[in-house]
Amino acid sequence: MDTKITLNESEMPTQWYNIIPDLPEPPPPVLHPGTHEPIGPADLAPLFPMALIMQEVSQDSYIDIPDEVLDVYRLWRPSPLFRAHRLEKALDTPARIYYKYEGVSPAGSHKPNTSVPQAFYNAQEGVKKLTTETGAGQWGSALAFACAIFGLGCEVWQVSASYDLKPYRKIMMETWGATVHPSPSDLTASGRAILEADPNSPGSLGIAISEAVEVAAQDPDTKYALGSVLNHVLMHQTIIGEEALKQLAKVGESPDLLVGCTGGGSNFGGLSFPFIREKMKGNMDPTIRCVEPAACPSLTKGEYRYDFGDTAGMTPLVKMHTLGHDFVPDPIHAGGLRYHGMAPLVSHIYELGLVEAEAIHQKECFDAGVLFARTEGILPAPEPTHAIAAAVREAERCKETGEEKVILTALCGHGHFDLRSYEAYLAGELVDYDYPEEKVAAAMERVPVIAG
Repeated sequence: MDTKITLNESEMPTQWYNIIPDLPEPPPPVLHPGTHEPIGPADLAPLFPMALIMQEVSQDSYIDIPDEVLDVYRLWRPSPLFRAHRLEKALDTPARIYYKYEGVSPAGSHKPNTSVPQAFYNAQEGVKKLTTETGAGQWGSALAFACAIFGLGCEVWQVSASYDLKPYRKIMMETWGATVHPSPSDLTASGRAILEADPNSPGSLGIAISEAVEVAAQDPDTKYALGSVLNHVLMHQTIIGEEALKQLAKVGESPDLLVGCTGGGSNFGGLSFPFIREKMKGNMDPTIRCVEPAACPSLTKGEYRYDFGDTAGMTPLVKMHTLGHDFVPDPIHAGGLRYHGMAPLVSHIYELGLVEAEAIHQKECFDAGVLFARTEGILPAPEPTHAIAAAVREAERCKETGEEKVILTALCGHGHFDLRSYEAYLAGELVDYDYPEEKVAAAMERVPVIAG
């Protein structure tokens, strides 16, 4: 069997998949942060172009991908699906492990799958600049790339812990024309408030979102772009799963287990939603598992309730698994997974019992990432090492039981700009952070109390 399974350019999907109409129950509504009433399109207009707002609330199962977006996608799509023969051999497992590799994009991750359409739709509506947040820098890089393609300005607030640890992501963003600030910064009221309370704050995605939203809301020519969490973002990523379905069909395979790392949920949703559709239709029956950091376990330890998507409470209220909007996770190396909440759609699907979840410490994840690099040759970003660790766990169970399971995961990005993380691991300096119950309990006390 081939190690690399490819699609022709003509086989690339031309529609995104919207899972919402196919779910047995609709997700809870998004609420206005002031009135706590369901919001309408006009409430989101200061932050997003109308085309994306309509996608956010769409009841269409499929949405056509614009030709201009497909033209950019063709720079790297369809992305390859690999059979991890060497990893299987190293584990001495009867399991067959496949990984969908998104590190072939210009930004080195899955994030351009949504940054490109977001930049396109904003440019179509006359927007001049986009603001955003970024953790490890993969989303900021992707948006900087997309803004360069469509002639938009780009301003990025990068979580301070990652800004310091990963300077080459900043340089990458600046090369594509973006302006990058460490967050919290003294450029916004929300950033100054955080620094006043804690001058050495490592930052969080929630804080960085507050800063980017604050700036966008004050300028009519500027909009905000989000790299995960929202429905339209997850929908753009479903091109990953749609391609993977076609690639597995080429070799006559169907997954018994699908695992994906989950921070905000876009990578996981992008891979899993088309497979969940097929599972609901009765065409396959995989176990589908979210894998999150033990230091930031929103699905496995968080509460399912309405909360703000940002720290300052400027964004709409969404029902999601949350650790509290002002909870600041420990500075783990998987910066893209340091988010206090989980995508409302992933949270809803988890509540429906369509997926399960587990949390893994970062040392075990780096163990798996190094093993993967030494067998498959690709250095994974810290985020997907969580899914690789879960795949390794399952493959080792298969070795014990003799089961020949098919395991599928998404390698959502390479780790070429995460070498400081690997340096710490190789030097034995990497430490595991436990779930901080007291910090989370304190943060949860400040979450709004809303019926339902």
